[in-house]
Amino acid sequence: MMRTILCLLLCVCFSYAYFVVEDDYERQLEVLKNLDIDTSFLQDSMFASMKEDISLYRQKQFLETLENGAQFIPVLRNMIKEAGIPEAFLYMAMAESGFSTKAYSKAKALGLWQFMAGTAKIYGLTIDDYVDERRDPIKSTEAAIKYLKVLHDRFGKWYLAAMAYNCGEGRVARAIEQAGTDNLYVLLDEKAKYLPKETRGYIRKVVVMAYLSEDKNFLVANSADHFLNGGKFESTFAKKELNGGLSIFDVAEVLGMSLNELWAYNTHLNYFFTPPNKKKYHIYIPQEKERLYERDFDASKISSKFDVYVVAKGDSFYKIAQKYNVNYSVIKDFNGITSNTLRPGQKLIIPAMRSVSPASQYYTIKSGDTLFSISSKYNLSVAQLKKVNNLKDEIIYPGSKLEIPTQ
Repeated sequence: MMRTILCLLLCVCFSYAYFVVEDDYERQLEVLKNLDIDTSFLQDSMFASMKEDISLYRQKQFLETLENGAQFIPVLRNMIKEAGIPEAFLYMAMAESGFSTKAYSKAKALGLWQFMAGTAKIYGLTIDDYVDERRDPIKSTEAAIKYLKVLHDRFGKWYLAAMAYNCGEGRVARAIEQAGTDNLYVLLDEKAKYLPKETRGYIRKVVVMAYLSEDKNFLVANSADHFLNGGKFESTFAKKELNGGLSIFDVAEVLGMSLNELWAYNTHLNYFFTPPNKKKYHIYIPQEKERLYERDFDASKISSKFDVYVVAKGDSFYKIAQKYNVNYSVIKDFNGITSNTLRPGQKLIIPAMRSVSPASQYYTIKSGDTLFSISSKYNLSVAQLKKVNNLKDEIIYPGSKLEIPTQ
């Protein structure tokens, strides 16, 4: 009797294991199929290497990155799905930036999708004194989708589009020409090195992340099952149009939020106001605050929060801009001034917007600055500055801004 029970239990266990392995195999096939990767990839040594990577990413870091992207994942997933491109590309944003709109690379790529300034402008993103739309989660995703479609039209396969996004169209075209094929296994050859090492690892990383994100057992076991793709996702933030030059302090007050809480949704704004050189410009608010916004926010009743500055002898636009921690061109635009000439007694409207953030201030990097010199100035550690600004290394560039947490 006991032998019979044991045999039955073993049969059940083997059957369960078969179905788990079969389900695992089907998920692998689906991820590869969506990216136009040949299923023979499952049988080669590169896939064995990928499975080793899976064990690496089944860790706290992967789950923490998913949670960091909780604000963006539902919206981005819907946009990607509606655009008709592989849903695995959601995890390109994860691989590129860790779902941080403030991610900044040493090559000067910025935002969720790590756009270089030139490419960003080609695909319709504005970069000027007031905004950097590479940090705009919606507009940058729209641009990334357009760019990926262009790359797919050129190369014909989604995995080639992904690699071209990472290392450039010319680099992938040369790799295909040198290899004599666009077969992924050949292009990823470690000895021939047709592609840069970063790109060879990059495509595997995207595949691994896409695979893990569909692993129901893994997500449920780690209480992350809310990230399972179960159809259409609810939006997590709403887009609102404001008049140009309007302070977002006022919006934050109406919504019962701190400036920093609202700022986290609007890092594409370089200052705490909408661009004064535009009649209308958008901001994002939390979805759950939309009804409150519609009920209580009335832009026509917002009183001016700008300062009026009387020009003194010896003043310059640069000197006044330093005093108020804004770019001098912002002051000129607000006042409709095209020349650099000032006269004593002249009145200037300064978009001072009360004080800087109650929880943070922002520092514009100057030539010769280092993270050490800036952190010393504000009595912070270099590690604190790097953490707040999502910096991977200590490379900084003049003209960029650093968030400075107050003590």
